[in-house]
Amino acid sequence: MNLSPQRLLGALAAATVTIGLAACAPPENQSSGEQTESGVNAAEATSAEDFGGMEGLIEAAKAEGELNVIALPPDWANYGAVIEAFGQKYGIKVNSAQPDASSQEEINAANQQKGRSTAPDVFDLGQAVALANTAMFAPYKVQTWDDIPDEYKESDGLWVNDYGGYMSIGFDSAKVPPVTSVDDLLKPEYAGKVALNGDPTQAGAAFSGVVMVAVSQGGSGDDVAPGVDFFRKLKEAGNFLPVDPTPATIESGQTPVVIDWNYLNAAETKKLPSWQVLVPENAAVAGYYYQAINKDAPHPAAARLWQEFLYSDEGQNLWAQGGVRPVRADAMTEAGTIDKAAAEQLPTIDGPTTLLTQEQTDAATKYLAENWAAAIG
Repeated sequence: MNLSPQRLLGALAAATVTIGLAACAPPENQSSGEQTESGVNAAEATSAEDFGGMEGLIEAAKAEGELNVIALPPDWANYGAVIEAFGQKYGIKVNSAQPDASSQEEINAANQQKGRSTAPDVFDLGQAVALANTAMFAPYKVQTWDDIPDEYKESDGLWVNDYGGYMSIGFDSAKVPPVTSVDDLLKPEYAGKVALNGDPTQAGAAFSGVVMVAVSQGGSGDDVAPGVDFFRKLKEAGNFLPVDPTPATIESGQTPVVIDWNYLNAAETKKLPSWQVLVPENAAVAGYYYQAINKDAPHPAAARLWQEFLYSDEGQNLWAQGGVRPVRADAMTEAGTIDKAAAEQLPTIDGPTTLLTQEQTDAATKYLAENWAAAIG
């Protein structure tokens, strides 16, 4: 699916790491039975009105006192500032687990810790993993629901897109020749230097990275085979580096070329002056992450308050300040509530942009599950 640039995403700054959560012999969940003002179980509330309004939701969340998040590095989309602001605003302790986990590992953790007080309350997932696990989500509509375009949310509120960006190639110009296209990565100068952020069968960034490469090689959202074939060639040439990149590997020089979201690559330009970022002109691939509430959340009221915060003007502007395009950007721009300075730093892409539909994502997921390991094994 192609979207116009003004409906599209942004770039500039962000990256990765976070706080921590103990996982030994966690106590059983004691909080999911709380009743709202209207008599609805907090775990079944579908809007703030079920709590009697925002004041009731805030009161219920404060009574729970904690929120468990997972796979949210503080430098990723400005999540460090988001977590801090939420905690300070409501006096709720945010337990942040496994900051470098993949989307699939979020789901695995929820299944493994189901019924425990340490289970994730909320998810932030790549498209493929999110759409494959909707049975684990609780429907909820935030107060700003009407500002979110229909194509970026499930009609009952099982999931909502939160922020987005473009796939890109980041590279250290002090260590490798400038990358001008995806095809450059097959050149001998990049031997052992090209890393992909994660496993595309588990991680949203890596999944979209393969899609970007596929489009650059004549493929499309309907055909990711050319992307898998390119990575096979990259491996055969000795250029593929099987290391998950992090800010530490980038800054140490271990991963001098990284295929990742543009906002994550762009974050490194602040720390490493020689780091540059390319969004291939012939392969602009956009993607939003998916926000959802765990239906078995140990802190169901806090989980719903977290969603309200993320989709409020304050939360959306914190994401914009992290270099990503918040899903309510158009509505906030029209209302005059967007952080103008941050919004001006979110570039658009001229020309066609690929954003996969659910059907395309399902087909690509299946193809990767059947072919990726053989290609890079």
